[in-house]
Amino acid sequence: MAELCVDGDELVLHMSGPEKAEGFHGDIRVSLRAVSGVRAVDTAWPELRGVRAPGTGMPNVIAVGTRRGGFGKDFAAVHGTGSAVVVELEGAEYGRFVVTVDDALGVAGQVREALPHR
Repeated sequence: MAELCVDGDELVLHMSGPEKAEGFHGDIRVSLRAVSGVRAVDTAWPELRGVRAPGTGMPNVIAVGTRRGGFGKDFAAVHGTGSAVVVELEGAEYGRFVVTVDDALGVAGQVREALPHR
């Protein structure tokens, strides 16, 4: 399962080997200064926007990869229907990360605490 980790002044979306294959992408690093918001949600599916291109997807089962639309690009690492963290980004390659995690409230809090502009 993907993880959101703080590494110095960067937020890292770290993916497992299978997720890298599913999403046709490696780990993604962004400056913490690019994070404009972070929140925990009960399920990731309503947060997904755009169309998957490229990536792997099956509704309510898996959505891993780049999502594209008029908004630009997002990246999703979603498995199942559990809780997730949504990270809003500004001035980065992606506009948002949507990531299922076991402890969404805890992970969102850790990212929020690391932000330079709290």
